[in-house]
Amino acid sequence: MVRSLKNPKKAKRKNKVSKKGEGSSSSDAVPSVPAKVWQPGVDKLEEGEELQCDPSAYNSLHAFHIGWPCLSFDVLRDSLGLVRTDFPHTVYCVAGTQAEKASWNSIGIFKLSNISGKRRDLVPKKTNTDGSDMESDSSDSDEDDEEEDGVSGTPVLQLRKVFHEGSVNRIRAMPQNPHICASWADTGHVQVWDFSSHLNALAESDTEVSHGGSALSNQPPLVKFGGHKDEGYAIDWSPVVAGRLVSGDCKNNIHLWEPASGSTWNIDSNPFVGHTASIEDLQWSPTEPCVFASCSVDGSIAIWDSRLGKSPATSIKAHKADVNVITWNRLASCMLASGSDDGTFSIRDLRLLKEGDSVVAHFEYHKHPITSIEWSPHEASTLAVSSADNQLTIWDLSLERDEEEETEFKAITKEQVNAPADLPPQLLFVHQGQKDLKELHWHSQIPGMIISTASDGFNVLMPSNIETALPANEG
Repeated sequence: MVRSLKNPKKAKRKNKVSKKGEGSSSSDAVPSVPAKVWQPGVDKLEEGEELQCDPSAYNSLHAFHIGWPCLSFDVLRDSLGLVRTDFPHTVYCVAGTQAEKASWNSIGIFKLSNISGKRRDLVPKKTNTDGSDMESDSSDSDEDDEEEDGVSGTPVLQLRKVFHEGSVNRIRAMPQNPHICASWADTGHVQVWDFSSHLNALAESDTEVSHGGSALSNQPPLVKFGGHKDEGYAIDWSPVVAGRLVSGDCKNNIHLWEPASGSTWNIDSNPFVGHTASIEDLQWSPTEPCVFASCSVDGSIAIWDSRLGKSPATSIKAHKADVNVITWNRLASCMLASGSDDGTFSIRDLRLLKEGDSVVAHFEYHKHPITSIEWSPHEASTLAVSSADNQLTIWDLSLERDEEEETEFKAITKEQVNAPADLPPQLLFVHQGQKDLKELHWHSQIPGMIISTASDGFNVLMPSNIETALPANEG
């Protein structure tokens, strides 16, 4: 049930690279000895040792903040292109703060442009003579790579703020109309907002630069619902029916919102009840307009059909501890993944529910609570996970260990791969450097891009081994 940020402090105005690799991709912290994968909770730092970020592992890596820490955010769909692969990139997001005082909170609507990076070959053509790194251009500074790609400078952050009463527990944008957003407040209210004027202003502005100091507007919400008996963290918009929403609270109640017009909703005062403890997350089916899933502190996952009344259509004991987060695969709608307070996460094939055991994969890599989990919008077998162990991991469930392939790769790269032998073969990437990781999202229009939030700000990352859009076959 790990949720709130402890003792939030305002982010420092100057981004810097920490010994764990926090910061932008302009870092020159390249290991001077053969790299070794460091595992939190397993390995220990000896006196005088420091962790260093290897920038050659990323196509792009940048850090930024909007002032106060954000427990939750969402990536907004934009009109810049459905599939974008060329740098520089631009992204739009909405985020809710966890300020030190309730009256200091806001929702930030921001545009991050000029996100630089580079494209790499999947297998480098040359190696350094000492074997310490891959191809020379992989260990050069990113400034050189940016010059080669015709991209220079650091990302530009443009921010607009709207006053929000109380901390924002969770915020989500409507997929069909991303200027419409719903927020869960620690005051116990769910509110729906129209941020179209702010997004239009950001889209039209190319020069305004703000790093957390923009003016605060006092815009009223379209709807402010106080029918929940307690605050909550679970909320989700339907990807099938525009405007349909569910919200769940810490008193195990779920309310259904039906759109009445573009700016009004009919909210069912009679809640869905089936869990025996707090509702932690909600996910609509990607294909069924009346079906959604919920997870709870009671360790269960429930599947609901709004046409069948206020009780679950089915309920399963999913984990031995609290189920913190769930994600429904939009490319393979039979797959539902869940993350628990004990650090485990599981993948279920919903077609196997009637047979009893629907678990098709279960991982115990993380040793601390899972705080966020999300399937890739571009690869049906790939998902990303964040944990309270300060790791963001990316997994490809289609992978299996192939010793022959590993030997062939080592021969091509002539590199000593110092990876622990007990790492799961499905583990594609480990990102570290953020403290108290809370939430991550893939960008649905930029393959391979992930944005994550933590107590010390946001990271935008594109791992170099996540190649969704492969280069053309030169042969």
